[in-house]
Amino acid sequence: MAETQVALDSAGVTTLKHLALDGALEGETKVSCSGLAERLGASTQTASRRLQRLEDGGYVTREIVSDGQWITISDKGERNLKAEYEAYRRIFEGKRSVSLTGTVTSGMGEGRHYITLPGYMEQFRDKLGYEPFAGTLNIDLTPESIRERARLDAVEPITISGWESDERTYGPAYCYPATLTSDECTYEDASIVAPERTHHGDDHLEVIAPEKLRDTCSLTDGTEVTVHVTE
Repeated sequence: MAETQVALDSAGVTTLKHLALDGALEGETKVSCSGLAERLGASTQTASRRLQRLEDGGYVTREIVSDGQWITISDKGERNLKAEYEAYRRIFEGKRSVSLTGTVTSGMGEGRHYITLPGYMEQFRDKLGYEPFAGTLNIDLTPESIRERARLDAVEPITISGWESDERTYGPAYCYPATLTSDECTYEDASIVAPERTHHGDDHLEVIAPEKLRDTCSLTDGTEVTVHVTE
């Protein structure tokens, strides 16, 4: 079944949490609608509808059998649970800080094109307080930082709104003011930029700044850097 755009509401998060507690994050776990309904304090029909909605949204995969169903929480579902977890950490632990480490790598030039588009550039000036250099610094994250990146979901981003030109529609992007450090440099006026539509995975980070970071901080491919985000 093709995945549809289904927003995860509070009922969906609660259902996903119970599935995770049953072991659906580790792999397939067998679930009955009646048993899930009892834990949710809802009817069997309501539990069934919630599972269908989670499947339609791509938050779980499931196989229905004669005596129940085998359910696995997808990567998308896991990301949403982690975001919920980080939100609670933010409530109870206060100020959030995330540090992501990786190595500088060469991009394909797409960042330069998109950043210079007027619909984005005007918002960068207004919302970030500077005009970014026409290009992004591309960073391949370490495995540990790939996992750590999920903690950004608990940090309130600066939203760069989507917009339309005569030819096409451009999606929004989310910016996180950051400090970039390397052995040779500390640069405080950078920002992580995370487009909603991107060809990159969670293992890749793009950073913008008023200056060309490669020149200002003497960075080359393979240089290790750390990007610090503090709310």
